[in-house]
Amino acid sequence: MKVGAVIITMGNRPDELRALLDSVAKQEGDRVEVVVVGNGSPVPDVPEGVRTVELPENLGIPGGRNVGIEAFGPGGRDVDVLLFLDDDGLLAHHDTAELCRRAFDADPELGIVSFRIADPENGQTQRRHVPRLRAADPMRSSRVTTFLGGANAVRTQVFAEVGGLPDEFFYAHEETDLAWRALDAGWMIDYRSDMVLYHPTTAPSRHAVYHRMVARNRVWLARRNLPAPLVPVYLGVWLLLTLLRKPSGPALKAWFGGFKEGWTSHCGPRRPMKWRTVWRLTRLGRPPVI
Repeated sequence: MKVGAVIITMGNRPDELRALLDSVAKQEGDRVEVVVVGNGSPVPDVPEGVRTVELPENLGIPGGRNVGIEAFGPGGRDVDVLLFLDDDGLLAHHDTAELCRRAFDADPELGIVSFRIADPENGQTQRRHVPRLRAADPMRSSRVTTFLGGANAVRTQVFAEVGGLPDEFFYAHEETDLAWRALDAGWMIDYRSDMVLYHPTTAPSRHAVYHRMVARNRVWLARRNLPAPLVPVYLGVWLLLTLLRKPSGPALKAWFGGFKEGWTSHCGPRRPMKWRTVWRLTRLGRPPVI
């Protein structure tokens, strides 16, 4: 299997980007072709053989990654598998690409693999980085219903069948949107604890737009993908969870602003999943109401 890698960058972490590229270059087996997308910024110096694309404006995370996909031909068809890696991450082991090849080769239904993210200093994995409800044991691999955006591998046939990431999301929940569409098309998603990306421990709320984007895109996610009866249930549950977490006043104000925006703005095409997909998600441990 031919493996490629897409990395988007704002150009502000040149040392981390170079370390990541070095870790990709050290992967065992056939060479991993790499495209670095400058998302509204110039791309720092990269090693010879690494392709670059510089965008005149920041298209957001899904938009930038979609440009990287198309750099490998329409829908990424020039390769069989694409790795998506955060530019401040680092592949911990030299066999990650080879493990991906074996995983996809052994399981024709496997469409997406989510890597384990670990802090490079202490090796710990944050609970939010385990893409399932039962997240207490990050060392347990399993089938899951979503994946981590900056540490994953996708079979490019998935993009050919269901399309790319939702450009309009810009940031937050774009992975779950793709995951739900892939599951609805019959693909499966695995979380693999042995495929590790080192990444410094961070809080998602460090982004100024976090609370607004999370709320807006949560509404868009439901409007685009869920059967009509589940939309109010899903969003009602998340409204309750948000209130129980007791965010600060400004954070809550931003969240409700985003929630309103999600209902009043265009969310892209609506393609509700089949009820059998709802049952599949339920059997996998995460019914699409939470």
